[in-house]
Amino acid sequence: MTETQTGKQSRNGKKPVEIAKGVQVSISGRDVTVKGPKGELTHNLRPEVVVTEDDGKLIVAPAPGAGKAGLQYQGLTRSLLRNLVEGVANGYKKSLDFRGVGYRAEFKDDQLKMTVGLSHQPILDIPKAVSVKVETIDEAGTKFPRVHLESPDKQLVGRIAARIRQVRPPEPYNGKGVRYTGERIREKAGKAGKAGA
Repeated sequence: MTETQTGKQSRNGKKPVEIAKGVQVSISGRDVTVKGPKGELTHNLRPEVVVTEDDGKLIVAPAPGAGKAGLQYQGLTRSLLRNLVEGVANGYKKSLDFRGVGYRAEFKDDQLKMTVGLSHQPILDIPKAVSVKVETIDEAGTKFPRVHLESPDKQLVGRIAARIRQVRPPEPYNGKGVRYTGERIREKAGKAGKAGA
């Protein structure tokens, strides 16, 4: 499909998506199914775009007559398809640290039970598409639980991680709470008198 056939194209959207080794793609009507070592995902295409497979690459183009919406969805669809291919090939991972005295995390029967200093114990149902592993980290003598999430679905793993963090977001004064691994908490100083005032 040439640019003259489709008119204007999105600069990012027209870049082909390389299909990773070990990944199979099938296009049936408006559904693109991507299968790989980490799982299988299906994406339902918008009517404003057309996706074709050519020589191990996925090509996204605006549908004829889609106009401006075709350009907008071309870039978005390319990005989503790239995430699907990457996800089923390698998976997406997120980790969270539970920092606080007596904080615990336990995963059992598709549920994550969290002890985070609240009057109740929050329990989060984890979808089957997300695998969970809890390990105890010892950092300079301080032990705390770290929860690892992995899924071929980038949006899903991000959404579950955000929901876990929301249970007890880190406090700016002492950093206590649930944070993403590697997240820097800008700790505020307490209301002490100004030095040298």
